[in-house]
Amino acid sequence: MKQHMQMNAISRRQALALMGAAGLVTATGMPAFADAAAMADKIKAITGGAAVGDGASIILDLPEIAENGNAVKVAFEIDSPMTADDHVKAVHVFADGNPTPEVASFSFSSASGACGASTRMRLAKTQNIVVLAAMNDGSFQQAQATVKVTIGGCGG
Repeated sequence: MKQHMQMNAISRRQALALMGAAGLVTATGMPAFADAAAMADKIKAITGGAAVGDGASIILDLPEIAENGNAVKVAFEIDSPMTADDHVKAVHVFADGNPTPEVASFSFSSASGACGASTRMRLAKTQNIVVLAAMNDGSFQQAQATVKVTIGGCGG
């Protein structure tokens, strides 16, 4: 027994509607990148508008130039006694050129013994990385560095 498949023809109007819908999905599907203002807004939301110190006790370990932005190492250490009276509660990592500015958050307590972490993140282009530390006394410190992302060692 031979089965016969019937193909349904679509009208020109239906074809145009489908192409328009595909174009709309393609155009709106691209993520928008954050910028310095979006990052500042996110930091302000976390700090509640409190003053942020210079972060002299924050040691950043990031490359100045990343040949490949797919997995850029980001590490930090914060010089803190990590006692019940003086410790880091949380550390937030921001990138001003990613679709969402907050890349990672780490929680600490006095039982942590030390404050440091390492991760990898994807950077689509050259951008500023900010590490914001929330201390147990309600104060904040931040350190910042720029990572230049190149493609095969060229440009950025």
